[in-house]
Amino acid sequence: MSNKTSLFDLDKEEARARHQKLAAQIKRHDVLYHGKDSPEISDSEYDTMRREFETIELQYPDFIMSEGPSISVGAAPAKGFTKVAHSVPMLSLSNVFEESELDDFIARIRRFLSMDDTDGDIAIVAEPKIDGLSCSLRYENRKLVLATTRGDGAQGEDITSNVMTIADVPKNLPDDAPDLIEVRGEIYMRREDFVVLNAAQEEAGKPAFANPRNAAAGSVRQLDSAITAARKLCFFGYALGALSAPIATTQWGIRKRLQSFGFAEAKPAQRCQNVKEILQYYSDILTNRPDMDYEIDGVVYKVDDLALQERLGFVARAPRWATAHKFPAEQAVTILQAIDIQVGRTGALTPVARLQPITVGGVVVSNATLHNEDEIARKNVKIGDHVLIQRAGDVIPQVVEALSDKRIGDEQAFTFPDHCPACGSLAIREEGEAVRRCTGGLICPAQAVERLKHFVSRNAFDIDGLGARLIEMFWDKELIRTPADIFTLESRNQTLKPPLEEWEGLGALSVANLFQSINDRRTIGLDRFVYALGIRQIGQATAKRLAVHYASWDVLKEKMIESADSESEAYADLMNIDDIGPAAAADLSGFFTEPHNLDVLDALISNVEVNDFVRSKAVDSPVSDKIVVFTGKLEQMSRDEAKAKAESLGAKVAGSVSKKTDYVVAGADAGSKRKKAEDLGVRVLSEQEWIDFIQGT
Repeated sequence: MSNKTSLFDLDKEEARARHQKLAAQIKRHDVLYHGKDSPEISDSEYDTMRREFETIELQYPDFIMSEGPSISVGAAPAKGFTKVAHSVPMLSLSNVFEESELDDFIARIRRFLSMDDTDGDIAIVAEPKIDGLSCSLRYENRKLVLATTRGDGAQGEDITSNVMTIADVPKNLPDDAPDLIEVRGEIYMRREDFVVLNAAQEEAGKPAFANPRNAAAGSVRQLDSAITAARKLCFFGYALGALSAPIATTQWGIRKRLQSFGFAEAKPAQRCQNVKEILQYYSDILTNRPDMDYEIDGVVYKVDDLALQERLGFVARAPRWATAHKFPAEQAVTILQAIDIQVGRTGALTPVARLQPITVGGVVVSNATLHNEDEIARKNVKIGDHVLIQRAGDVIPQVVEALSDKRIGDEQAFTFPDHCPACGSLAIREEGEAVRRCTGGLICPAQAVERLKHFVSRNAFDIDGLGARLIEMFWDKELIRTPADIFTLESRNQTLKPPLEEWEGLGALSVANLFQSINDRRTIGLDRFVYALGIRQIGQATAKRLAVHYASWDVLKEKMIESADSESEAYADLMNIDDIGPAAAADLSGFFTEPHNLDVLDALISNVEVNDFVRSKAVDSPVSDKIVVFTGKLEQMSRDEAKAKAESLGAKVAGSVSKKTDYVVAGADAGSKRKKAEDLGVRVLSEQEWIDFIQGT
């Protein structure tokens, strides 16, 4: 069974807990892989982890974080290199793993473009996915002037002097190249050169590199370019960034032009006309993978027509018009020795399988997720079973199935607890939900600690150095109980006996760095602040919508309190925000009307400053800051494409019509929303009128 299927069995809060845990794990491994070139897990394990993360976001889009793994790319630039902002962001790719997911990828493209069966096939360029270090080369007046790593996608590291030593990177381009062009691709090391390098490392008494990708990345990130020059690196160019003039109208044409400029291209590549040809290409590459000169971890598919690429645009951290088809994850069989229960910040009880340690692809794993009690029952997993596992996270793989044919009779069924293991409170499972939840609330230490971990996490307050270990330590020592305690820790440290500097595992420098990190976060944006509060059902995407709508903390707080009255104007206004439904509205008003929460908020606000949300406006857009509602069937574009275009022009897309709505775009068979707009005097536009209205923006 695939991980995707099991995730769809999760209730929203259990999915949220898993989503947040995966976000933290992905962040850590991104830093190890992109920033330190020392990954602890294999590519297939990382891919399966990210796949699970993205599957959750497909089911619950409001979980998407504004700077989370689905949007951010790579890791922050390493110290020791100059940081360089990318003129065009260097994004990553979505992944598919199965034939059905490839079908879904093509189907999504066709839906977005409103294409039906009569519109013919979409040509796709397929090429090997190189396992190397992403790099952007900037040429001005046909001369190489800058080379940067991907970094976090927004800014990377200046590695120009090192890239200058790579023989197959053109230092000058021919006369027919544009005045400005950024060529993006992959720095890699051939297998035979990797073997030679490791032999030299061992002879010199230095540690060997784990794989060619690490060797290439480590070689490029040398502060001494002479070391880089001594190692044989190569470069494949396959994409473009900033460009002063177009060089082709198709992706295939880009490959041809880059070759004419002197760039090596990954081969074999193929222009495929349908899914059958794509899958045949994938099969051929997978078969021939061991014989290739360089490491690959899958293949990449890109829509060939650049005009279609432009229409499709991007979603979060990746283009809609491209994806990576990764090679299968590794599996192994081991024994399930016990099942423990973990309690999340919203009280969700999650079962975790404790495994007899086993090495899978060079990594020892000993834990596995079991998701919920229904999953245990459906898979008929028992303690003592031999289980098939598939790596799906740092050291937490997925239990694929129990091997019942290996049972000897002493395996034990697991009884899911009806009380919280952390505080002893009753754990109930509401009708229609898969998750069982602790009712202890604020008296439950597990929930309190997890809420604090969420508060300091990357996409919330992002307090560097205040990780899970320190949160748990400070909780046990009763130093931190609420978020405000974090910001008074430095002043209280002066009276601690002994002070933090003398605690085992800390020290003066680490404590000073911690206090500096805390002080650096005393000012925060409204959307991040709302997300940091950990309100049930309020993920990053929803927090940002709230910030956009209310703009300031004082207004948001006031309106949330007023919205407790479902007959109030504030409640109606809240419900008008896209993707806010009755359940989310109830959780918001419930949070802001709880006296204890208001006390916690008042203490926190006295220690931090929440900046108003300033919404960027599209230049010369007639719909900037206007509220737009789409209804009915659109004929010239899909609903998703229409929304994406409106938002790119600075409009606010709402899900329902109110007197604050500026425009309703009514397609065929528009019903109640159109009538309500007419009753309220809201301007109604046909699809063609809408297109004419925004034409040229």
